[in-house]
Amino acid sequence: MIKTVSIKLLPSEAANEPLVLSAIAHETGLSPRRITGYVLQKRSIDARGKQPYVVLQLQLFIDEAVQQPEPFDPQLRNISNAPHVVIVGAGPAGLFAALRLISLGYKPVILERGKDVRRRRRDLAAINKEGVVNPESNYCFGEGGAGTYSDGKLYTRSTKRGNVQRILQLFVHFGAEPDILIDAHPHIGTNKLPHIITAMRNAIIDCGGDIRFETKLTDILLDRDTIKGVQCADGTIIDCNSVILATGHSARDIYTLLHSKNISIECKSFALGVRIEHPQSLVDSIQYHCAVRDEHLPPASYSVVAQEYGRGVFSFCMCPGGIIAPAATNPGEVVVNGWSPSKRNNPYANSGTVVAVDEKDFAAYGFTGPLAGMHYQQMVEQKAFAEGGGKLVAPAQRMADFAKGKISTTLPGCSYLPGIQTVNLVDVLPAEVHQALRKAVVDFGNKMKGYYTNEAVLVATESRTSSPVRIPRDKETLQHTQIKGLFPCAEGAGYAGGIVSAAIDGERCAEAAVQARL
Repeated sequence: MIKTVSIKLLPSEAANEPLVLSAIAHETGLSPRRITGYVLQKRSIDARGKQPYVVLQLQLFIDEAVQQPEPFDPQLRNISNAPHVVIVGAGPAGLFAALRLISLGYKPVILERGKDVRRRRRDLAAINKEGVVNPESNYCFGEGGAGTYSDGKLYTRSTKRGNVQRILQLFVHFGAEPDILIDAHPHIGTNKLPHIITAMRNAIIDCGGDIRFETKLTDILLDRDTIKGVQCADGTIIDCNSVILATGHSARDIYTLLHSKNISIECKSFALGVRIEHPQSLVDSIQYHCAVRDEHLPPASYSVVAQEYGRGVFSFCMCPGGIIAPAATNPGEVVVNGWSPSKRNNPYANSGTVVAVDEKDFAAYGFTGPLAGMHYQQMVEQKAFAEGGGKLVAPAQRMADFAKGKISTTLPGCSYLPGIQTVNLVDVLPAEVHQALRKAVVDFGNKMKGYYTNEAVLVATESRTSSPVRIPRDKETLQHTQIKGLFPCAEGAGYAGGIVSAAIDGERCAEAAVQARL
């Protein structure tokens, strides 16, 4: 007999297999001799009470042999001579679109403006140590996209859009730890993602796919309302009738190109604010109700949301044991993001904390039309650069000082390597943002006792939460509503957020591109 059971254990008990078996027997009323084994299906933390617990969902085998899941088959094949589909961007959407095309018998041709993961590291070092931004190779552009060097969190709510488990299985196939298949909030870590991305690339090439690094798309060639090819910065023209546009939310030149060619795009609301960093030990004590975190518990995270003056304010991309990273894509702007290594063992916890903004806000600064949100975003990022004093030094303020309108005379230690500069963030953030944030941090402190503290620092600006532009597409065919053969995809098109949802959308666009050719 096979039975699914759920048990709640102390963290130390969950790490001890004999105690797990004993708890199963107690929960089910079965003799331990009848329990032949189990398969762990899900693992989560319940920290709602004063004592945190680990919750395990298990597939239990009673009086019969344990059945292990069928081995995962990515269904990769040789497609060297197959019809090709052009993919613009080698982030998660582009890579998973390529893998899906291969499984369907088509050849992906990936154009990536940035460098491969190994050579990309040098440009990231220049950003952190010298404050020098390469517009084509940075935390956002390059093999693996923004996720490769800015965390690797795999949690998503996109279960209705596609097969989340298949995406996770592909990650494991290419080298991720199997734990991501069972953890409620799976995470790979920036230190491990580059090796996984490299394995994906090698598999695509081994199957006959084509990946071209440092190859920037500069034009989309049309025959009236139909794709006929693309042109690259070096003048190369690639004939094609299908293009999956998976450029990510920071490819402003692509939005500008589409607008200049009268290919319809739409202004989209997004969220903008700051990264807030606390000592990880403080977050642990708040969330786990303890002075020192149990060694069997992961570093604690949090999620907060509020409505302030009619605006949504929420935490975003929370990084336990993490680091704040410089994510600018052009000189003269300061953008921050966050990431964690696989062990999440750094002394700080950071989270984007952002405020919803929309077309009315953009228009108040004179920005209208499809690119209004993009220009508003640029305005704030350039203000942050000017106030920080250059070389990507970020403007910052202690939390309680910010809420009280007081300039911080000193700043706490911070993980942001280019450095932080004490600034009144009122001089950086638009009024609609800083007013809502000021009230929100106090309200969050009422919900999470200890959150509101001058030990925390606000670092500006967290502005690349999602695309400020949407590229419209048909809900059924996923093709652009105006251009046949153009498949706007994932975050850059305004349809997904995060690694897993972007990967799912990449797979869907690959399937749609194949269907359109049948």
